[in-house]
Amino acid sequence: MKVLHTVAEFRQARAAFDVLGFVPTMGYLHQGHLALVEQARRECPAVAVSIFVNPTQFGPNEDYARYPRDTDRDLTLLEAAGVDLVFIPSVEEMYPPGFGTYVIQPAADEVLEGAARPGHFRGVATVVCKLFNIVQPTKSYFGQKDAQQTVVVRQMVRDLNLPVEIVIVSTVREPDGLALSSRNVYLNAEQRAAAPVLYRALRTAAERYAAGERDAETLRAVMRSVLTGEPLARPDYISVAHPLTLRELDRIGADGALLSLAVRFDQVRLIDNWLLEGEGT
Repeated sequence: MKVLHTVAEFRQARAAFDVLGFVPTMGYLHQGHLALVEQARRECPAVAVSIFVNPTQFGPNEDYARYPRDTDRDLTLLEAAGVDLVFIPSVEEMYPPGFGTYVIQPAADEVLEGAARPGHFRGVATVVCKLFNIVQPTKSYFGQKDAQQTVVVRQMVRDLNLPVEIVIVSTVREPDGLALSSRNVYLNAEQRAAAPVLYRALRTAAERYAAGERDAETLRAVMRSVLTGEPLARPDYISVAHPLTLRELDRIGADGALLSLAVRFDQVRLIDNWLLEGEGT
């Protein structure tokens, strides 16, 4: 496994491979990241992973400085997983002095995480676009847990004609349903015990949908009721949206819907989602 720190080093190492799978990460890896690597290994003869905590996707009051980092542990896990190339650039390497070009999707900033975290998806789209240009992957792998990110990345690839196939991998969960996230480490014991309420809310709404409910506001109310039963949970948003446009629905049609939540436990903010398959899917 080669560990590269500059664009020039990475491009030189990349030249040895034809087909390359790519998993972009911010490090502090968990089984969710490794599931992406495992699928990439199954589908591609070589795999690259990036580790970069991207400052441009954090707001001024967010947790960039204290975002968990453990590069030595990450590298041990990646080597055991059979990764070929690891790209760990500095902030200066990715955003050199005078940097001023960003990828912007105005619609993404109007809903869900975009509305809650202004500028977040400008940072996400920009860094992913840069990484695609550096890595030149054949396929790139993303987790369903960050559902809006997958929508943003797929649209960027379509709009900019980027020659990469985007593969979405199902959310990996703890036995009690909590979606794996690097931010789970911030939860204290009481908050950790309460956090699976996100999964319960989503599952309860999905069960109502499976039973025939198609009114979106009813499903929002179902999720809200479950969350209300957990005193530590403070919802940021509760959404039943179109799975491609992410616009809120009045009624679920043939395309199905994306159920999604953002919930705070004091200073810790968790997100999760559940994709409802449409009758036309």
